[in-house]
Amino acid sequence: MSEDQFAISVTPDLALDIGYTYAGGLGVLEGDKFYAAARIGIKYIVATLFYRNGYVDYEFDSDGVPRPKPQQQPEEFIKSLTPEDRFRIGLKGFDVEVEPLVYRSGSAKAVFFNIISPEWASRFCQRIYIENGVEEKFYKYTILAKAVAEYIRRNIKLEDVAYIDLQEAYTALLPLQLKIPGRYRLVIHTAGIWGHPSFPRDLLTREYGYRFIEPEVFLTEIGLATAQHAFAVSAKHYDVLLKIFPHFSGKISYITNGVNIERWMKSNIREAYESLGLTIDRLAKLKEKNRGELEKYLQNYKKDVVPEGKFVVLWARRITEYKRPWMVIRLAKDLKDMPILFILGGKSHPNDHVGLEYMKLFKRLHNEMNNVIFVHDYDIAKAMQLLPNVDLLLFTPFSGLESCGTSYMKAAINAVPSIASRDGAALEFIVHGVNGWLFGEDLREPIEIYSQRASEINEKEYAELRETLVKVYKIFREEPEWYYAISLSALRSFVPRVSMSRVLREYYPELIKLPII
Repeated sequence: MSEDQFAISVTPDLALDIGYTYAGGLGVLEGDKFYAAARIGIKYIVATLFYRNGYVDYEFDSDGVPRPKPQQQPEEFIKSLTPEDRFRIGLKGFDVEVEPLVYRSGSAKAVFFNIISPEWASRFCQRIYIENGVEEKFYKYTILAKAVAEYIRRNIKLEDVAYIDLQEAYTALLPLQLKIPGRYRLVIHTAGIWGHPSFPRDLLTREYGYRFIEPEVFLTEIGLATAQHAFAVSAKHYDVLLKIFPHFSGKISYITNGVNIERWMKSNIREAYESLGLTIDRLAKLKEKNRGELEKYLQNYKKDVVPEGKFVVLWARRITEYKRPWMVIRLAKDLKDMPILFILGGKSHPNDHVGLEYMKLFKRLHNEMNNVIFVHDYDIAKAMQLLPNVDLLLFTPFSGLESCGTSYMKAAINAVPSIASRDGAALEFIVHGVNGWLFGEDLREPIEIYSQRASEINEKEYAELRETLVKVYKIFREEPEWYYAISLSALRSFVPRVSMSRVLREYYPELIKLPII
């Protein structure tokens, strides 16, 4: 391959260290890839839309009901973007003016496509994953596909394109617009048979000129058909996808996700680890120091909170049913008489009515119970404050519905062990009782989350989770050396295997020229 070749990643969202350009796990993952690629020296372009009003924040009314509001992009982020080129694309028979805005870091650049005019087209791209109906959603991702296609045509030589990686199915419209056989790869981030987006074929006929057989066209199928190769993001996810897409089994393999250690590992822990001086005693002292930082930070949310003397447990992620937020609610209530402090963090999509109800419940617990703190505006900056400084992370998705998950990775590289359900890549990294704990069944067949079978599984698994948490608390309280040995084992076993450098080497072996240390 040529030294000038680029890897291009197309994604619906991207989490930089500044700006509101992401909604959750996919955006954070792509941000980790971006910064790691920049550090390693890969010629890397990540392309997404410019969302002027970000994703969503929440305010709570006097009844504790969460009220969504847009996120205005900070001035610092706007000033960090440099206009590069300007062009027009066709949409609904009209010309749409697009201005690429570029954010650079090392050898990598992020390209945000800003829609200048007309106003109705700009309105489609105001917010991440928030649309008024199927048609608006279709045109949003058609804008992304057409903007990426035109940008590549105008700014990159075809022979310099090594890979175009399509992150999740919404980006799978690109090959319909830009036909470059052999360059496309699809990375599937959705587990199970649910959550694969589709559009009516009439919309695709109108905008791309193709008439598909089925009245409803699934974008994952388009991506798999047009891609040279496709990736699952964990070993279990790979196994699940082979049962859903057996007709594409020859194209699918897996690369397990990772995290950018330089971004997520707390500096004092990293310094001790890299100096080969991180013993159990040293770790305990570092954790005691970090506990003081945590107390100060939590007082931004609850003035009278005192983590000292308590076992601090974190549950933080997107708030939606399959991640089972109800489990931590029950734990907080059932164990209210124990010295355990539960930190709850996360947001719901504004159209996820069940998720919004959980936010309401989280807020009520925060107001009524001394052992609960709800960080309702959880984001990357807050994750960096919380994940390294707690005693335990809970990772609780319903088995078979999480493709990978990375929160337990970010916790482990900071010597914070997890109790995790047997899902995603937790099975690849956590050894029960050695560097964390597992609970529940390893399910690999589709189970409807609201079914009677799911309800029976939930009750059984909650009992196991509760028993495991009480056991871990007793280890922490009565045998602290054992707890810190497990914490240190988590750090030592995760760091070499979850590094984003490892992930990029697996995705782009031909583009990495220097050895990774």
